[in-house]
Amino acid sequence: MTEIKRTPDGLEIPPPGPDDVLYEKREGYARIVLNRPTVLNALNKNSQRLLYAGIQRAVEDEEVRAIILTGAGRAFCAGGDLYGALYPDDAPAPSGFEVQMSIWTCPKPVIAAVRGHAVGQGCELAGVCDITVAAEDAKFGEIQIRHGGSPPVLITPFLVGLKSAKELLLLGELVDAREAQRLGLVNRVVAPERLDEEAESIARKFATLPQAQVRMNKVLVNRVYQLAGFREALAYRDDPTMAALSQAAQGDTLARERRRVMTEVGWNEFRQERDDSYGGR
Repeated sequence: MTEIKRTPDGLEIPPPGPDDVLYEKREGYARIVLNRPTVLNALNKNSQRLLYAGIQRAVEDEEVRAIILTGAGRAFCAGGDLYGALYPDDAPAPSGFEVQMSIWTCPKPVIAAVRGHAVGQGCELAGVCDITVAAEDAKFGEIQIRHGGSPPVLITPFLVGLKSAKELLLLGELVDAREAQRLGLVNRVVAPERLDEEAESIARKFATLPQAQVRMNKVLVNRVYQLAGFREALAYRDDPTMAALSQAAQGDTLARERRRVMTEVGWNEFRQERDDSYGGR
C-alpha cells in the first residue's frame, strides 16, 4: 500500500508518476501540459524530467512545428515544489535552469498558455517561452524574495526593463494579466474560455509558415539578447561574488524563519504570515 504524503497543513501530495507532464501531438504542433493540479503544477524533479523530455521529443519530431506549454487545472505553475524532498530520488534530473534553457534553445517556437498563477519559477517558465498568452484571471510574480530566495532563471530584467524588473524582484508582488502585458511579460490577454483557442491559433499559424525562416528568426532575436550578455546574466551563480551574496542571503533570520514555517507548519500558515506584511498582495 502506497503511503499518502501530506504537507504539514494536510494537503495530500500525489506521488510522482509518468502523467505528471502530458504530451499530446496534434496536427502541426505538440501540446505539453504540466499535470499536478493538486499542487498548482509546482515543479519537482520528476516533472522537470518529463518536461525536458517532452521538449526534446517535440524537437526531434519533424511533424511538430510549434509547441504549446500549459498547466492542468486552475494554475499554470506555482513555482518549485516546496515538498519535493518528501520523495527521495537519486536518479538524475535536469535543473530548472536546464529545462528553461531547453525552451530558449528549442529551434521551434514555444507558446505559453497561462491561466491562474504563474509565480516564481512558473513566472520565469512562461517568460522564457517565445509567445505568452494569458487568461484574464492570470497572476504573475517573482515572489521568491518573500521567503528569502532568488530567481532560478534571471530572465525578467530582459523582458520588462530596469525599473520594472527592480519592482518585481525587490517587492515580490503579484501583477494581473493586463499589467503583465503592459510590462512585457505577456503578449496577449484573452478571456479564460478562449485561452486554449488563442494558443492553438498561434501554433497553427507557426505551422503554416516557412519553417527554416521561423527557426532563423527565433535565433536572430535570441542572438540580440545573447550578445547583450543574456547567458552570462542567467548564470549568475557561477560568479564568486554572486555566490557569496546568495550564501549570505540564506542566513537571513527572517528568510530562515519563513522557510521553517513553510516546511514545518505549512503553506497556508506561511502564506498568511507572509501576505499580512504585504497588505494581502
